[in-house]
Amino acid sequence: MTDHYIAELHIDEDSLPVTSIEMQHERRVAVFDLLEENEFRPLESERGPYVLTLKMQDGRRLLFEVERTNGSPRGTYTISLVPFRRVIKDYFMICESYHNAIRTATSAQIEAIDMGRRGLHNEGSRMLSDALRNQVELGFNTSRRLFTLICALHRRTIR
Repeated sequence: MTDHYIAELHIDEDSLPVTSIEMQHERRVAVFDLLEENEFRPLESERGPYVLTLKMQDGRRLLFEVERTNGSPRGTYTISLVPFRRVIKDYFMICESYHNAIRTATSAQIEAIDMGRRGLHNEGSRMLSDALRNQVELGFNTSRRLFTLICALHRRTIR
């Protein structure tokens, strides 16, 4: 078993506006899922495991502060969220369509919407892996879980 994984994940709450109880729950679930199983290796790090702190910066950038569990720093990586806006917006729209369809649509319609949702989720996951490719190596499922968390962080306003 490799020690290149995220053992702890923290979200800098000060960098996030107040959200609804539901969104706070969604974030906790995304963190739990990520910590359950992940593959995460900063390219210049020989050993893990890691503590990851996520911080939003000016609403347009996401900082990944990485250190080993023994406290030694492994780097800070920044990605722009601007390229993710379209896929996140489309992902939210299709998720809303999916939840609405559950009440009234046929199983074939629900399945078609869910296939589209998974496709957008995969696209966002690949975008994330590409954005970090020169800094961090991610497993595909880790990238998917991080994209879910980014979406949960991105939903910032109380409805």
